[in-house]
Amino acid sequence: MKKNPSRREFVKTSALLTGGLLAPSFLIPGAYAAPQNHLKLALIGCGGRGTGAVFQAFDTGHPIKLVAMADAFEDRLEGSYKPIIEKYGKDKVDVPLERRFVGFDAYKKAIAEADVVILASPPGFRPSHFEEAVRQGKQIFMEKPVATDAVGIRKVLAAAEVAKAKKLNVVVGLQRHYQNNYREVMKRIQDGALGDIVGGQVYWNDGGVWVKQRTPGQTEMEYQMRNWYYFNWLCGDHIVEQHVHNIDVANWAKNSYPVKAEGTGGRAVRTGKEHGEIFDHHILTFTYADGSVIHSECRHFPGAANRVDETFQGTKGKAYLSAGNHGLLTDWKGNVLYDHDRKNQPNPYQQEHDELWAALVKGEYKFADAENAAKSTMTAIMGRYATYSGKVMTWEESLNGKVDLFPDTLAWDAQPKLLPNADGFYPHAIPGKTKVI
Repeated sequence: MKKNPSRREFVKTSALLTGGLLAPSFLIPGAYAAPQNHLKLALIGCGGRGTGAVFQAFDTGHPIKLVAMADAFEDRLEGSYKPIIEKYGKDKVDVPLERRFVGFDAYKKAIAEADVVILASPPGFRPSHFEEAVRQGKQIFMEKPVATDAVGIRKVLAAAEVAKAKKLNVVVGLQRHYQNNYREVMKRIQDGALGDIVGGQVYWNDGGVWVKQRTPGQTEMEYQMRNWYYFNWLCGDHIVEQHVHNIDVANWAKNSYPVKAEGTGGRAVRTGKEHGEIFDHHILTFTYADGSVIHSECRHFPGAANRVDETFQGTKGKAYLSAGNHGLLTDWKGNVLYDHDRKNQPNPYQQEHDELWAALVKGEYKFADAENAAKSTMTAIMGRYATYSGKVMTWEESLNGKVDLFPDTLAWDAQPKLLPNADGFYPHAIPGKTKVI
């Protein structure tokens, strides 16, 4: 845990794994001889992202059948089941009531029914759900981020090692790794087109996301889980839940992970009771072992200018990337080194499923995304630690932090660790005072 291996070393290790074949024990014998033979899929976390991931799995065209679903809330499960069955029908959906599992332990039962699992519950649950899926020997697609604190990250890193030993494919929804403009630009950066990367800027600035208002009769646990984006044990703050995409691209460009973070943040605009404890802006610098610095910025300011992209500077030139399929490399005189063709590009959300399921139907072991996803998530968590505490945070002290945000007990009448005051407002971090590790 004290070591900080480079991302290049991790990618090389993963590349060695991609040549191997799984022992296809999860496949049904003669799986493709008849229409009734299929890979069995379970969905854990039935919100919009989980439902969309099932659509994308089915749209790969491979023989897949959804056989189990799990969510803490019955209404969310049923709200996911309805559009799936309406779009794909009983040929692809076989989830009777007895395989629609509801509650905090529902994920264990659903995982047991499947060959492949989609893990899409709020991020705070990801470490325990991933651990269980690996323990049961399942092939895995899981959404980012993969944890919300260092305690969860350590669980994911440990489970990732077990997954590799078991040759379980793990794809994580950091979909820029499956997006052509990013792949092409990063290939050229890593081949030395820009020389050494000496700096960069990564952004996720927008107006923010949904809010779920408190309703009569809700327990505190239910309210926080319904409004999960605004509580760190569930979401990790938007620097972790959203900005992890851009931070991960910075680590990709650097082929490593930062050794320290420092910055500032706060609550300037989104300050209501419904906004829980998270900040609405974070501004940071991440410093890497070679002394180079990446500027990181994310904010939720309604009505302000939006920006979601990444730029990098090297000794030979610079790069610009965006989720809109833009990828440009130039030298320092402005000469174009590479300009990505933005026409007819595959949807990266679909591409990650296309590649995963293509490997699964062939019985191949190709994907070990969990370690990098955990370390990029940890980079974002380290950034939150820095803005919340107001201190310079190192990788080692951050990764080994002992503060566990997760509730001691999961039950509808149990209390989360963070509670509102008499006026309904939640305490939030105060730089210079708040303990984060």
